[in-house]
Amino acid sequence: MLKDALLKEAYGRLHKAFGPQRWWPGDTPFEIIVGAILTQNTNWKNVERAVTNLKRDGLLSARKLLDVPPARLANLIRSAGYFRVKTKRLRNFLDFFSEHYKGRIAAMMSEDASVLRAKLLGVNGIGPETADSILLYALEKPLFVVDA
Repeated sequence: MLKDALLKEAYGRLHKAFGPQRWWPGDTPFEIIVGAILTQNTNWKNVERAVTNLKRDGLLSARKLLDVPPARLANLIRSAGYFRVKTKRLRNFLDFFSEHYKGRIAAMMSEDASVLRAKLLGVNGIGPETADSILLYALEKPLFVVDA
């Protein structure tokens, strides 16, 4: 499609002119995904505290987070607001990630962006902006995130 080609050309020009921006904070793609889920309806400072708690307790991996009891996870991410809802959303993603990609970021990265976006949107609690943030910032897929 002409539209797709134009978007890819625009993205390519921006990337060539400015290089990787590393805009989204996070040490790993998985940390960026967790941050994208937790930042829904809150500010980044609150999410940063929640991510720091997870790091401090050595829990910033899919396997470890799946093993954490929901009440403990909710307490660790409390600063992100709506912590009970976000606990469920995070666990929904973790189940999806484990089932479809065996907890491997590389497996997600190898998936076509449009296919992966559709799958992410099928995860309860992940909407278009969160899905696009995951695709762009964590998985380095060439697309734009539209913030409502």
